Amino acid sequence: MVSVTTRHFDSYTAARTNFRDLLDVAHTGRVTTVERGRERYAVVDGDVLRAQLAALLPSRAVVAAEGGGWAAFLPGLPLSGEGDDLDAAFDDLIEALREYAVDWNERLLNAPNHRGNWAIVNLIELSDDAELKAWLLNDDLSAAQ
Repeated sequence: MVSVTTRHFDSYTAARTNFRDLLDVAHTGRVTTVERGRERYAVVDGDVLRAQLAALLPSRAVVAAEGGGWAAFLPGLPLSGEGDDLDAAFDDLIEALREYAVDWNERLLNAPNHRGNWAIVNLIELSDDAELKAWLLNDDLSAAQ
């Protein structure tokens, strides 16, 4: 077992040499960092990060009856979902969220009107479809963990 005091690695080489220890400490929930030059990176358990993002970013999803079906969207994001029923509209919105995350990572991350969406993109990428649906419905129980 790694010492609890070995949480901050002062170089990429130290982190690589002690990679298992780095992950073990990060898994405990302790602040764990790696420095590279003047940059510092945090190593965080993905499930913990996902739960925290879900708790800090309520979806505020809006649904509306539209043309005999339903539409769902997230204010402030350029996407929506449509379907014959609410489930289908949310499933379509989840697909749109996934496509947005791909686009954001490929080309939108530095666009001024998308740059601030880092947290939502991380939430999308760290979530499975069921977790995204629970988040959209404001029923994300994992956020309370």
